[in-house]
Amino acid sequence: MRIKRFEDIDVWKEARKLVNMIYDLTSKGLFKRDFGLKDQIQRAAVSCMSNVAEGFDSDTNQQFIQMLSYTKRSASEAQSELYVASDRKYITKEEFETVYSQAQAVRKLANGFIRYLRTGKPANSLTG
Repeated sequence: MRIKRFEDIDVWKEARKLVNMIYDLTSKGLFKRDFGLKDQIQRAAVSCMSNVAEGFDSDTNQQFIQMLSYTKRSASEAQSELYVASDRKYITKEEFETVYSQAQAVRKLANGFIRYLRTGKPANSLTG
């Protein structure tokens, strides 16, 4: 299957889920009042999604790989910030684990897509 739109890419779809999970977490309780952390974790999650979309319009696979690398970094950043939210008791252990796992899924899909762009061999399902 040929990818025609960035919305067809699984890593973008999973990053979108991550964004919505983060926004849900940051809209309640004490978390919504910690403007610095709230802004930082939201920006990291949105960056995951945006980097995939931006990479889609790259001129070369190498440029796309670079943008997917940024996606992985932003997902890791969001994971790190989840620790702060957990330590500050802004989120429950269950919320932490659920959203952390979603960020991990984004990282794994980005890694798989990078491997595909380098070798032409799919690791798993890369598109919907």
